[in-house]
Parts: sequence; C-alpha cells; structure tokens
Amino acid sequence: MTTSRSNIGSAQRESFGLEILPVRDDPKPDNTSSDHIDDLEMSQPDRPDSNTETVEVAPTIWDPFMNRFRLLSTCLSQINNALSDGATGALIPYMEKYYGIGYATVSLIFVGKAIGFIAAAVFIDMLRAKLGRAKLLGLGQALVTLAYIPIICGAPFIVVVLSFFFIGFSISINVAIGNLFCGGLQNGTFMLGVQHGTYGIGATIGPLVATALVTAANAVWNRYYIITCVLGALTVALGKWSFWRYEQELSPAARQRETAQVGDSMSNSIFLAMNLRIVFLGSLFIFAYQGAEVSISGWVISFLINDRDGDPSSVGYATAGFWAGITIGRFLLSAPAQRIGEKTLVYGLIIGAVAFQLLVWLIPNIVGNTIAVSVVGLLLGPIYPCASAVFLRSMTRREALTGIGMINACDSAGGAIAPFVTGLLAQAFGTFVLHPIVIFLFVVMLLCWYFIPAEEKRTE
Repeated sequence: MTTSRSNIGSAQRESFGLEILPVRDDPKPDNTSSDHIDDLEMSQPDRPDSNTETVEVAPTIWDPFMNRFRLLSTCLSQINNALSDGATGALIPYMEKYYGIGYATVSLIFVGKAIGFIAAAVFIDMLRAKLGRAKLLGLGQALVTLAYIPIICGAPFIVVVLSFFFIGFSISINVAIGNLFCGGLQNGTFMLGVQHGTYGIGATIGPLVATALVTAANAVWNRYYIITCVLGALTVALGKWSFWRYEQELSPAARQRETAQVGDSMSNSIFLAMNLRIVFLGSLFIFAYQGAEVSISGWVISFLINDRDGDPSSVGYATAGFWAGITIGRFLLSAPAQRIGEKTLVYGLIIGAVAFQLLVWLIPNIVGNTIAVSVVGLLLGPIYPCASAVFLRSMTRREALTGIGMINACDSAGGAIAPFVTGLLAQAFGTFVLHPIVIFLFVVMLLCWYFIPAEEKRTE
C-alpha cells in the first residue's frame, strides 16, 4: 500500500510504501541493530563491578546525632570506674585496720576484680550476640552499681572480694564497648584519648575525696562507695537511652558484620582471637602496663608512709598527683600522637617513665617522690589510648570485639596479679619492692611494643 506525506509550508508531495512484517518469536534483535544497542549501552552510567572495593565512612561524634550522648555515656562510665580504681590505694590502709588484715590479704580485692575481667572476656561475645550492645552496656552498668551495695553495708571481707569480682566483670564490658565505639569514630586515637582522659579525671578526684572523707570527715572508709553507687545509677539511665538504637544506626556493612558474628561460637571466637599475633602481644603489653599503673597507684602511699615516714593524711594525696599526670597526658599528648606516630611516641614515653620511677626509688625526699610519681603518670597517660588505636587498626571489625575483650581481660589480670605480688613481697621484704617490679613491667612493655606491627591491616 502507498500513502503520501505533505511537508508543511511546501507544495511538494512524495510517496513511500508501507510493508507488513511478520512477528518474530525470538525477541533478540538482528545483528544489524547491534551497533544501535551498543550506542544505547554506552549512554548509560557505568555500573560498579562486583569486585569494586567500597569505602565505609566512619561516623563522627556529631553524626549520627546520638553519638555525642554516647560519648558522654562512655566518659561518665569511665569516670565512675576511675573513682573506684583511683581511691583503692588511699583506702587500703583503712581497709586493713577495719578488717584487721595485712598486705597479702587485702590484695585479694585485686584478684577478685581480675577474675571478673577474665570472666567477662570469655562471655562478652556471646552476651553481645544475645543482647546487643545497648542492653549489654546496660547490664554492665547495672551490675557495677549493685556490686557497691555490700561494700557500703560493711559486709565481711570475703563478700567484699566477691563484690570486686562483679565490679571487674562490669568494668570489662563497659571498657570494651567504649573502646569499640570511640575507636570506630573519625580521629579514633583522639577520641580514645578523650575517653581514657576522663578516666584520669575520676582517678584524680577519687583519692582526694577518699582521703578527705576518712581524715577530715572521720567517715568510715566504705562510705566513699556511696558516691560510685549513685553515679553508677546515672550511667545506667544515660547509657540505656543513648545506645538504645545504636544497632539500627549502623551502616549496612556494619549490620551485616554484626549478624555474621552471631553465628560464631564463643569458644571459636576466643580461640581465633588468641591466635592473632596482635591480640597475644597486645594482651601481654596491656598486662604489663596495667600492672605497673595499678601497682603504683595502689602501693606508692604505703611506700611513702613506711619507707619515707610520711603522714597518712598528707601523702594520701600523692596518688591524686599520679592520676592527675595521667589525665593531663591523655588530653595533651593523645592528639599529637597521630602526627608523631603512636609507635615512636610510646617508645619515648616508656623510657621516660623508667627514668622517673628510678628517681622515686632512689631519692629519699617525699616532695621529690610525689613530683616524680606525677611525672610518671604524665608519661603513662597517652600509652593506653595510643596502644588501643594500634590494636584496633591491626584487627578486622569482626575480630575486634573478642580481641579487645581478651586484651581488656589481661588488662585487669595485670592490674590484679602485679599489685597482689607486690603486696606479698612487701609483707616479706618491705614496700620498696614496688619499684623493681614496676621497672621490670616497663621493660616487658618495651619488648612487646617492638614486635607489635605499626601498619594498618584493618580489612574485612
């Protein structure tokens, strides 16, 4: 058939034919049209290849919005932990008199806390899978609050040791979740420094308040723990509220990792974590670090009283100077660590700590000893956040929770075994044994740090 077409504005006419084509069963276009299809495909935007690596943007303290309150919750929890830890050294002489016990027996509170930390490391991955981070954090903060009640009531010493077990169990959970949260933020080393710096604030205030209560106010030593119990109740409420929707705000990749971890068995997770070189070396490093830190804060006052003939009402503040140094060091030196390099900075800090610890040991002057102890704290302060940042970068996110949990367990084990051994040896030989033990632990830290890799290996 034929038809005609008229061009508008033209008198010209032309004819063309129409042909009816059969319908094809095969929808595939003819080869002759392949060039046309190629042109269409070239006009479409490129699709990412399945093997293309995607970059996950780390959250900040401001985005998501609730992160600012989560950081506040972790910092408040750290302050409460530190109020307990920091006051122990100042309260030990009064605990000994209250229960009629010696150095070796009172040191059992460190052992109880260490066993709690180790138990938490064993069960933390399973509890996280069952409860999620928000409920797990709430559980940890609630347990630590309840654990102070028997101490406040003046329970028998064996019950006090059991209470310190639950305190250690709870603190391990709180510290592990806090480290993972802060380390996962942008500028993770600085955020870890802020978190652990607030610990230093609490540890500085703790011995000041404890010494004032038992000397100026003539209060029984256990009344101090009313403060930590009340503050613990506040952290329960804030932590529960701020972390409630934390899992829902994670990126899709992070949620997928959380789901994948649920299927891992507890024993398998622990086995894999302990077979990681970074977890083994990190655990030994933190064991020595925390052992030195707690030994100094726990026994330096007894050393000043017995070996330097210090007045308990005045030398009790020496621990506050030590923790003040740690606080200042964490706030001032954690941020420059990212520019200098954590590996290099930590070497210098440990060597400096050895030098000033020798001054405490060898110079028979209370004022000089107190100043030197404060400088040791200043140098030790940034080591923990710097080391935590290196550990987190060297583990995958899937390994991080169990790995950090195991490192934290060794953290408390060091914080129990070293001061416990110091107490045993002090009862036999004198409190001067504090210094060779601490210097030995510093040397162990140097050796471990030498073998810890500095490069980033955080892959999925």
